[in-house]
Amino acid sequence: MRRSVALVEVPMYPNTLPLASGYLQAYAQKDPAVAAAYDFTIHSRSVGHPVEELVDELVRLDCDVYGLSCYLWNMRRMSEVLRALLEARPGARFILGGPQVMNHIADYVEPHHENVAVANAEGEATFAAYLAQLLEPEPDLRLVPGLSFWSDGALVDTGKPDRIRELDDIPSPFAAGVFDGKDYTFAVVETNRGCPFRCTYCYWGAATNDKVHRWEIDRVKADLTWISEHGIESVFLADANWGALPRDVELTRHMVECKERNGYPLMINMQAAKNRPDRVTEITEILVEGGMLTSQPVSLQTVSPTALEMVDRANIKESTYVALQRKLQEKQISSYTELIWPLPGETIDSFREGIGRLCGSGANAIVTYPQLLLRNTPMERQRDVLGIETVRVADDASEADVVVGTKWVDRADYEQGVWFYYAVITLYNARAAYHTAGYLDASGACDHAEFLTAASRWFQEHTDDPLCRFFADSIATLGNYDLNNVGKALHMVLHSHRAEVDRLLLDFLRSSPWWEDPVVRTLYEVDLLARPYVYREPAVMPAVPLENVTARQQDRYVIAAELPGAVLPHLRDVRGLPEADAGGTLQVTVDHRGRRKMPYPRHRSLEHNAAYCQAMMNRAQDIAPAWSAARPVSGAVG
Repeated sequence: MRRSVALVEVPMYPNTLPLASGYLQAYAQKDPAVAAAYDFTIHSRSVGHPVEELVDELVRLDCDVYGLSCYLWNMRRMSEVLRALLEARPGARFILGGPQVMNHIADYVEPHHENVAVANAEGEATFAAYLAQLLEPEPDLRLVPGLSFWSDGALVDTGKPDRIRELDDIPSPFAAGVFDGKDYTFAVVETNRGCPFRCTYCYWGAATNDKVHRWEIDRVKADLTWISEHGIESVFLADANWGALPRDVELTRHMVECKERNGYPLMINMQAAKNRPDRVTEITEILVEGGMLTSQPVSLQTVSPTALEMVDRANIKESTYVALQRKLQEKQISSYTELIWPLPGETIDSFREGIGRLCGSGANAIVTYPQLLLRNTPMERQRDVLGIETVRVADDASEADVVVGTKWVDRADYEQGVWFYYAVITLYNARAAYHTAGYLDASGACDHAEFLTAASRWFQEHTDDPLCRFFADSIATLGNYDLNNVGKALHMVLHSHRAEVDRLLLDFLRSSPWWEDPVVRTLYEVDLLARPYVYREPAVMPAVPLENVTARQQDRYVIAAELPGAVLPHLRDVRGLPEADAGGTLQVTVDHRGRRKMPYPRHRSLEHNAAYCQAMMNRAQDIAPAWSAARPVSGAVG
């Protein structure tokens, strides 16, 4: 009688191709005995799927073995599923795998549940050996490498096996037909495993710090072709450093050729190589020209030398990132700089100063992620030494532990850092004070860090304002953990609360010593006219009177304005305008059509729209207005 295996995945997004389960099944079926004895079912439901329905579906499968893939984003959900299945199917076997459970069986499995095991290594070899051992007349799980389980109240750990060096020993689940007959819209793809870096906050490199092992290129191309031919819209390249290998350029071209031939995939996301700016720029150009990439992340994580040393990332040069950003700007490709707050060694002052430097260098956008304490990382093992304090996010699916304190940052400093980042989102990323802050920084009156710090304090003092109230509530509830939180803020600043932001910024600047400068008063009004629209919608005149700039609505998307010549040299990222003397003026148009914007979808939920807004922030050049001179300059130079 054949036995049955259910491989269970709970991904973040619906219709995600279950790559991990595909590898597990394809590798296990290499063993003729396993292939002859077991029928495999892959059961994948997103985190948004009701847990009661998921449990009912799994119980009705009535399997002999359940394999659960466990990650930070689904661990609470998986724990609930496991409890329900243990009650409903007490005679079944269960094996858990993934970075959230590895080496942590005691946190998830009670000693009397001897039918539950945890895989502590790459899953393919351990899972195959586990299934083979269960076929024995008297299974002995001590013979399975990379496994933990309970036996007579004692914890048994069978030790870690070697990593899989020859990745082609793992058959392609695409070629094996594992995914045939299913509809997927999103896929994660591996072309290699391993990372030469050992950043202490990351499981990726710190757990595998050795040579990068790769699949043979023709096999990778065949898998990518399958993805294209089966209409998968979006692909995430899970390699730790895409662009580190010369062949990555060839594989990138292959993906573009597949799209030209089949129409898919539509979008590629990647983790770019840390020290290969020329190759990453070439890859980015290929994808942009192929219509598969709109913005390139620049993963700095911090610019504090102390923090870089503390997290073992000092071997990645800041100059490399600066060079990459410069190359992308020259080619008019949007980019965004990624940071993490608060890393060990980072102080509130170094965090502010670092972001100030990035603003001064012209970063398109700055994205700051909350620091999460991840399982099986060096940072987790060093928690006490580093003084790390965490708070678990209130979520029914994930097990996200947000770092809210270190030896260098207490809880109050942490919250000040988040307030500061909300000022960055509003005034820099969303361009609400882009020209004003740039002028103050360049003139020496006030650098970006000082300006944004002052704004963040103003926001804290005015939580009667709806935007500031949103910030305060997010900080109090750790709402900033949610990626869509930033998108909600952008939705408010660039759409639903534009008028309130106009007035909030005016009150802030009027209270500052910089308001005495007529250039500041004029650039504030320029910022009102030039603040982008995140949706394709009509441009509207500001909600406050203009006293230094003359402006009118020219058509649905265009505002015509007459600017004093004195402010023209202080406009940031505005090219092609003629010069004017200080006493002259220039009539300009500010065109807010932008590129690749979608109309405001009133019927969609805020969560859906926030995800769109978050993505658009990373594409600054797509939503920025286009400037042009409408008439010759009055009082022109020369």
